Amino acid sequence: MSKRILVINGPNLNLLGIREPSVYGTGTYADLQSRIYGWADELGVQVEMFQSNHEGSIIDKIHEVFLQDEADGIVINPAGYTHTSVAILDALKAVKLPTVEVHISDISTREDFRKFSYISLAAEKTICGKGFDGYREAMEYLASKL
Repeated sequence: MSKRILVINGPNLNLLGIREPSVYGTGTYADLQSRIYGWADELGVQVEMFQSNHEGSIIDKIHEVFLQDEADGIVINPAGYTHTSVAILDALKAVKLPTVEVHISDISTREDFRKFSYISLAAEKTICGKGFDGYREAMEYLASKL
């Protein structure tokens, strides 16, 4: 059976290419999806992509893939919820699926409030500041681990 990775993208990432291109680049969310599906083929993994601007929807998706045995690992870019969501942290801790946190920008060099990540407390690895390629690194990590 092929390894299954859920890729979660949080709020405002659907506006990639429009939202602060000096920070996030000019690639669109469709560009990101295309690259992720291509990398999945190269790595021999199945990938499901999920994006939501709603915290509860993200939590529900984490629960769903665990309870229905639909994923072996999670790549998550929680976006703004990185710095605020104990609830997403708790969901990740509850399901205990191997998780890699990804950020397109380097959150450690941005505003002070962006420097702490609740999600990092559940993630096995955090990848920051590598643009879209950070997702590939996260998928490679999970593919080698699963």
